[in-house]
Amino acid sequence: MFHKSIICCLGFVFVFLLINVACAEPQAAGDNLERIAIMEKNMQKFLGSAESSLSSTDDPDFAAIRDRLIYGEIADRGSLSDTQRGLITLVVLTASQTLDDLKTHVNAALRVGVTPVEIKEAIYQCAPYIGFPKTEAALKKVNEVFNENNIPLPLESQSTVTESSRYADGLSVQKSIFGDVIDTMHKATPAGQLPIVQNYLSAFCFGDIYTRKGLDLKTRELLTFSIISALGGCESQVRSHVQANVAVGNSKQNLVDALAQSLPCIGFPRTLNALACVNSVIPEPDQAK
Repeated sequence: MFHKSIICCLGFVFVFLLINVACAEPQAAGDNLERIAIMEKNMQKFLGSAESSLSSTDDPDFAAIRDRLIYGEIADRGSLSDTQRGLITLVVLTASQTLDDLKTHVNAALRVGVTPVEIKEAIYQCAPYIGFPKTEAALKKVNEVFNENNIPLPLESQSTVTESSRYADGLSVQKSIFGDVIDTMHKATPAGQLPIVQNYLSAFCFGDIYTRKGLDLKTRELLTFSIISALGGCESQVRSHVQANVAVGNSKQNLVDALAQSLPCIGFPRTLNALACVNSVIPEPDQAK
């Protein structure tokens, strides 16, 4: 009788385990199906199709890994708007000079409501950080898309400075972001280096670029952070622009989400290096104690 009771109890345990396993499997499958459904929704929104460009090639597994991460997870989470996501992707591709996909993402940005002016200004924002040749290579791709979409070129000028005002206007913007440290930097710079540190930086980077219309200062700083993070090896400048983003009103979560958006294009090493810069400037509450 005692043995029968044990066998009966064991039978109940076995049935209980089977029920739990049976219940667990559909749940895991449901989670997977949810990610696929989110991916298809976002691909339709950004790309106009739920079909990946690689899914019908020799690498369907790779396409599934990529698209389920980008459109099934990253594109549907965080604090960024669709416009911010589109612009960050464009500047990161430009900074990395991975231009094969640029036209696809210009079209995606237009599809979710990013204006031609915003797209052009985001690419212009890259010039002080990656140079003119790489920026011009990206602009050629952008202009091809605009021509294909019957967007008249050139766009209306967004410039706000003159030859006589560009230095003063740029310096004003620069100091509004970084404060009096700019005066200290100028005073500490050897005379032979002032053209780079003072004249070119204030007049070109901040005068010719940052003062332009089309993007507000918060967006320009978020894009600058993304551009420099994508380059790698620029941790000192990344930290400076983390602080600059705080100064113009962007949150730590905005920066973290910008890195998440950039991750599929730049990989983990550069993403994690930039994330460490964010955490060093803006510690988590428990780290700040």
